[in-house]
Amino acid sequence: MAADSMEIDDALYSRQRYVLGDTAMQKMAQSHVFLSGIGGLGVEIAKNIILAGVKALTVHDTKQCTKWDLGINFFIHEDDITSQRNRAEATLHRIAELNPYVHVAASTVPLDETTDLSFLKQYQCVILTEVSLLLQKKINDFCHAQQPPIKFISADVYGICSRLFCDFGDEFEVLDTTGEEPKEIFISNITQSNPGIVTCLENHPHRLETGQFLTFREVNGMSCLNGSTHQITVVSPYSFSIGDTSDMEPYLHGGIAVQVKTPKMFYFERLEKQITNPLCLVADFSKPEAPLQIHVAMLALNHFQENFGRGPNIGCLQDAEEMLKIAMSVSETLENKPQVNGDVVKWLSRTAQGFLAPLAAAVGGVASQEVLKAVTGKFSPLQQWLYIDMSDMVTPLEKMGSEEFLPRGDRYDALRACIGDSLCQKLHDLNVFLVGCGAIGCEMLKNFALLGVGSGQDKGLVTITDPDLIEKSNLNRQFLFRPHHIQKPKSYTAAEATLNINPYLKIDSYINKVCPATENTYSDEFYTKQDVIVTALDNVEARRYIDSRCVANLRPLIDSGTMGTKGHTEVIVPHLTESYNSHRDPPEEEIPFCTLKSFPAAIEHTIQWARDKFESSFSHKPSLFNKFWQTYPSAEEVLQRIKSGESLEGCFHVIKTLSRRPRSWTQCVELARIKFEKYFSHKALQLLHSFPLDTRLKDGSLFWQSPKRPPFPVKFEFNDPLHYGFIVSAAKLFATVYCVPFTEKDLSEETILKIISAVKVPEFRPSNKVVQTDETARKPDHIPVSSEDERNAIFQLEKSILSNEALENDLQMKPISFEKDDDSNGHIDFITAASNLRAKMYNIEPADRFKTKRIAGKIIPAIATATAAVSGLVALELIKVVGGYPADAYKNCFLNLAIPIMVFTETAEVRRTEISQVKGLEKWQQRGKRFLLKIKQRVARRHSSSSVHV
Repeated sequence: MAADSMEIDDALYSRQRYVLGDTAMQKMAQSHVFLSGIGGLGVEIAKNIILAGVKALTVHDTKQCTKWDLGINFFIHEDDITSQRNRAEATLHRIAELNPYVHVAASTVPLDETTDLSFLKQYQCVILTEVSLLLQKKINDFCHAQQPPIKFISADVYGICSRLFCDFGDEFEVLDTTGEEPKEIFISNITQSNPGIVTCLENHPHRLETGQFLTFREVNGMSCLNGSTHQITVVSPYSFSIGDTSDMEPYLHGGIAVQVKTPKMFYFERLEKQITNPLCLVADFSKPEAPLQIHVAMLALNHFQENFGRGPNIGCLQDAEEMLKIAMSVSETLENKPQVNGDVVKWLSRTAQGFLAPLAAAVGGVASQEVLKAVTGKFSPLQQWLYIDMSDMVTPLEKMGSEEFLPRGDRYDALRACIGDSLCQKLHDLNVFLVGCGAIGCEMLKNFALLGVGSGQDKGLVTITDPDLIEKSNLNRQFLFRPHHIQKPKSYTAAEATLNINPYLKIDSYINKVCPATENTYSDEFYTKQDVIVTALDNVEARRYIDSRCVANLRPLIDSGTMGTKGHTEVIVPHLTESYNSHRDPPEEEIPFCTLKSFPAAIEHTIQWARDKFESSFSHKPSLFNKFWQTYPSAEEVLQRIKSGESLEGCFHVIKTLSRRPRSWTQCVELARIKFEKYFSHKALQLLHSFPLDTRLKDGSLFWQSPKRPPFPVKFEFNDPLHYGFIVSAAKLFATVYCVPFTEKDLSEETILKIISAVKVPEFRPSNKVVQTDETARKPDHIPVSSEDERNAIFQLEKSILSNEALENDLQMKPISFEKDDDSNGHIDFITAASNLRAKMYNIEPADRFKTKRIAGKIIPAIATATAAVSGLVALELIKVVGGYPADAYKNCFLNLAIPIMVFTETAEVRRTEISQVKGLEKWQQRGKRFLLKIKQRVARRHSSSSVHV
């Protein structure tokens, strides 16, 4: 993203652009950010905001690299320790190479209570980690007092607890609070009343909220509503009120209500004031009191550090008792005087010198998103505190002696201080199978490296697989990859990069898909050797398959996924929780066949129609053509067979394609022009012939009313860029599939105009074909061929043979595989032009190329912040799985960093059913699904109905 021109590098940022939008991307590319503290949390934040694409980042740190840092900072290496390098300087070039568009600088000057803070005026956002609370207050006061305010964020991870604080000034305006597409609601009725009640179409709930604003268009009858904006009050899931409509004309039919995004103002208080009366985001609704309890505990920790000039010693009970006393007095200074949770205080004291890298990944992801909000004004900011703790992780460790947590002088001391040496060893000896090395996969491997997963001397192995090669668009999120890795296998490259973080890991890399076809590789024996399976996948079917393999082999599974700023994690443990397949999301709504073919109502319908046309014309038909001629190698043989009355499947369509095959660039352009007339003129004329504008249904209502839109033929205009774009893109694709060469001169306007001018466009002739109007009807698998069509096929094939146009080269085509990310191939150009022409024909608002690419390519919006947060939460659950924790310790999570919301829930307990008259249920633990099958057979024989838990 060049800072001078603000041009967005779509090849790099395409997935993130769909999350943030171009306006926010432009603002971000002009922002300067200051980050103090490049420890485990600071490096996470730096990574994420550099990947996002701020203009400049200054990383500040005054500490030297130590052995401790190897277990918390993935960009500090052993040679940095021997060289006694400053942490900011050691990590500078490694974080800078994440994104060549971001200028990264290092600062090592002291930052304390005597520092002149005027240097901060050059920054739009200041982030503090590992900074004393007193200095945080001073810097926050300075930032808040500036005009405009410098956005202030502070974040810390101490042992099992973390906190995040935001102050964006007295007032902070957000133009888009959610980032969601504005809703469009088709209207079925509007009452003439005060207030007027708007009812939407049956079975289409509006999903609006009271207070939102809507504008109206295409309303017939009550036409004065068109173009007007109204604040709504929700009446029911299918209706809302808009104010007085009693003096308006009666509503007739049609109309669309479109949500209007309005700016929202957010108000912030300074850190000093918020400390005494904190406004906290509640993440675990089963413990609504937890944020305030952690707030008190962490303030007590800050006071302990100020009083004694050090943190509490690891596992020291005396320091824990002292900190509990401080917490009691701190609580009295707060407005709400929250109850002190002694367990949280003591565990924070015992682990405060330690560091949970996965917790830093989770908090770092959230904090990074707040940075992006601060510099862009996109999405709702955090108000104003977020606390996350891992009390459920350390509670089962209560009986361990303090020596378990003491340092051993290796890279895992920070982790050991939190979870003890025994659990560290279990992580080192772990066999884990990671499926997918994309964005989440890269983050997971980083977490594995910091935890030492699979690094045991005699045990432990990380097995990874991913069939994909690295693309440029991956570099925006998949931080283990660099530009020189493009077109290399993800799994091999990720493994090599992970070993740079921790060379003691043992990693086996594969490039296979995990599916039924690869069960020789990923067999039952393979699964039984794994201690846990972690999925980093992008589709539901793959998750379902892997879940079934884990259930069959009684292996724990941790699943996660992201879509834009949203993310989820799910823990699945044999005999404790439900499996992934135990619950199913509602199936994705399919667009009815008749809607796609004849009655589009939204731009998504026209884009899908254009995508289908692409597949049909340039992939499916060419593939069938090739398959047919591989089965029947000569045209003469085919002619002889059909003359003898033999029925050859697909014969009619193949011969039709052969007889109309373009053999020159001129014929490709002519074909494109004829297709234009067929798709965008004749189709409309035929529909209006079948259903004239005044057509009425049996109940007397108009046929053409919302959501059905009457089409109007599009007259071809050479000078219209949309028309011209369709001709050129279609002609190029026809030339490719029919193996017709063309030159740059062939693509000139002069050449295209000359060809177009000579084309004889067929006149429209109405037919009596039945137009499908049933929304439940599906596309027919086969269209019957009449005897007349068969006779015509014989004639056409004879003609092609006599004309020497059925030779070996003529019996081959080149199918095209749709590729959305190659802008030079013309695939998205064709779909955009075809979709927008169809939209014009139906008076639907068109979509730009960017939106068309997302919908046609089924692109999942993605951003590094959500990926980092999700992977950190997965790694925290992994520790619990390895520790064999009870069911109530595990947490699933749903988050949406845009709102922001983070909700932890207990896992769903497995459902159990007693099976009568069956012995030996313990065999389920050994045989998985094989035993389940035997149980079912025995139950069936005994006429007993029951089931076993999965």
